[in-house]
Amino acid sequence: MLVVDDNKVIRQLIRVNLELEGFEVVTAADGVECLDLVHRVRPDVITLDVVMPRLDGLQTATRLRSDPRTRHLPVAIISACTPYEVDSGVAAGVDAFLAKPFEPTELVRLVRELMGRKDRPSLDGRRSAGTAERAAG
Repeated sequence: MLVVDDNKVIRQLIRVNLELEGFEVVTAADGVECLDLVHRVRPDVITLDVVMPRLDGLQTATRLRSDPRTRHLPVAIISACTPYEVDSGVAAGVDAFLAKPFEPTELVRLVRELMGRKDRPSLDGRRSAGTAERAAG
């Protein structure tokens, strides 16, 4: 699990809530750090804030989708979720959205849902059966 947010307090809030549920969490402060870490960490799910320095969440999602190694990683936007962010996120290939402020139970539900998807290729590149569904929440 890779959590990307420029706000340290929010990163820690998300991390603690997910770790309490047994998830292993790595954090990054912006999209540049995310793209640097993603190939070493190999997360099952990535959460992105939208407004971040250097590389925002929407640009990061676009880059993740354009890379064959990360194209099928489930990506969720955790932000204000304005209509612009949602429309741009859908266009960038984001799988799910969670509006700030959020309930910890909703965060955990969303991550479990995204982790449960078996329609993305495994790390060795073989595809599992199924088609991707877009979740909005």
